[in-house]
Amino acid sequence: MGVGIKTRSGSGRVATARLSAQPGGPRSQWAAAFLAALPIVPRGVAARWRRAAAAPGEGEGRSAGVRRRRRAGGAMLRTSLRQVSAALKDGRVTPTELCQRCLALIKTTKFLNAYITVAEETALKQAEESEKRYKRGQPLGILDGIPIAVKDNFNTAGIETTCASNMLKGYISPYNATVVQKLLDQGAVLLGKTNLDEFAMGSGSTDGVFGPVRNPWSYSKQYKDKSVPKSHSEDEESNWVITGGSSGGSAAAVSSFTCFAALGSDTGGSTRNPAAHCGVVGLKPTYGLISRHGLIPLVNSMDVPGILTRCVDDAAVLLGSLAGHDPKDSTTIQDDFKPFEIPNLTDFSKLSIGIPKEYHAPGLSSEILALWSKAADLFKNAGAKVVEVSLPHTRYSIVCYHVLCTAEVASNMARFDGLEYGHRSDMKDSTESMYAATRREGFNDVVRGRILSGNYFLLKQNYEKYFVKAQKVRRLIANDFVKVFRSGVDILLTPTTLSDAALYTEFIQEDNRTRSAQDDILTQAANMAGLPAINVPTALSERGLPVGLQFIGRSFQEKQLLTVAKWFEKQVQFPVIQLEEVKRHDSGVFQHKKSASFS
Repeated sequence: MGVGIKTRSGSGRVATARLSAQPGGPRSQWAAAFLAALPIVPRGVAARWRRAAAAPGEGEGRSAGVRRRRRAGGAMLRTSLRQVSAALKDGRVTPTELCQRCLALIKTTKFLNAYITVAEETALKQAEESEKRYKRGQPLGILDGIPIAVKDNFNTAGIETTCASNMLKGYISPYNATVVQKLLDQGAVLLGKTNLDEFAMGSGSTDGVFGPVRNPWSYSKQYKDKSVPKSHSEDEESNWVITGGSSGGSAAAVSSFTCFAALGSDTGGSTRNPAAHCGVVGLKPTYGLISRHGLIPLVNSMDVPGILTRCVDDAAVLLGSLAGHDPKDSTTIQDDFKPFEIPNLTDFSKLSIGIPKEYHAPGLSSEILALWSKAADLFKNAGAKVVEVSLPHTRYSIVCYHVLCTAEVASNMARFDGLEYGHRSDMKDSTESMYAATRREGFNDVVRGRILSGNYFLLKQNYEKYFVKAQKVRRLIANDFVKVFRSGVDILLTPTTLSDAALYTEFIQEDNRTRSAQDDILTQAANMAGLPAINVPTALSERGLPVGLQFIGRSFQEKQLLTVAKWFEKQVQFPVIQLEEVKRHDSGVFQHKKSASFS
């Protein structure tokens, strides 16, 4: 199957190149090129790449200095935003070199199918402009020259926005989403648009028109060492696992080091779920803290732009750049948001961690339950108060979420009628037949199914029985959180997912509605209550795959939430993805440092 990757042509139009998603030969052969492109730089060894990236010494030629910076550019792909920003300011790497390295890696990792559109020419021009600012000593801020990616349901001027749907194939927005514009205004380099479930309706990033996204951990040493084929004849191609969704492309892009951060969206867990499966940080801010203007809506009352990064500190950097009032979104906060650096957590005597008993949900794996318990002990041993709490209406939340979600989906999808923008059917019998054919051709079964469900709940005879009742239950769910936080609890600690990532072949055996109900069960309540929540990568499962835990905070208390999350991140020391071919490739330059594992 071919993977469509669009690149920007000189005329400003989007040119599409078909890139093979399944090159000839077994996975181990065609993945080797991807693996060999990544130098291993485990966390905590920044000094080594600083030495490798040092300015040319006396008598050293300009070309040697360029070669040094290129090697450093590859090494820096694994560093934090603050580290790479410092390297850009010091001239150890240039924005253009960094951008080129990321673009090369995107091409090498095309089999992951993380990107729908790659804006290569636009990105290089942005990097060149950033380089000029650095030469003048006038960078726009910490994000200047940093390569980022954006989920393909955010509008981007001049770059195709598809929502992974036939309905919007070829659609180019005349304006940027507010969050995209804020990133560009601060000098970030937009590499491209990432893959997702169609219109963000899914939990696996498997239901988009451009095909499923592959989890980079499917090709890690940790997973390959522990995944034994059932038989020698078993096709290795069937052994890859999903990313989660619906922001799976953004999570895979960050996890595979093709960008330093990415935007996702989070309606019921669509940022935190793939973050947990891909071993990255996924932050869902408080509803109203970040503008939704330009985010193609799924559920207006729950949609939130999400942030995906490799560490909690980076999430705080992006949050500081994106949060605040937007006159184009009436639901955003009125006050200005003050960016912050996360303080060190030292006094645990006043910290209270709540453990909601209802999150011990049916289907929760024993190893995630054990990690959850160990995490609670970690806080208790540090001096925090750890208490069991109850959110009694949680058991109704997934049903309530389904009713409200589909009702709003039905309303939002009505705009795609073939008359104003997007796909238009050739059916010419009548306006009604054209309208029906357009929606039949443009939407997949999942989207059409949710529209039908939503319209059923909104029928006059059903409105009070379903929609109004669900709104009342939503209020009860939100009140549960209010009561717990008023009791003195500061942060809630829960699992993010029921298990580690499923094999793709197993995941697609169940229908989208069943999968989403299972995968959203631990995350969607925070959306209905409008609360901030973050996934922190915690450990590797027995299969060698990432597992994360979720922290839920009080409304607009992101600083406290991220402070606790950063402390926890430091304690667990989640291991860096290990790609053995890279280990051999870079053995003379970089040494491995085995990370401690929280297990």
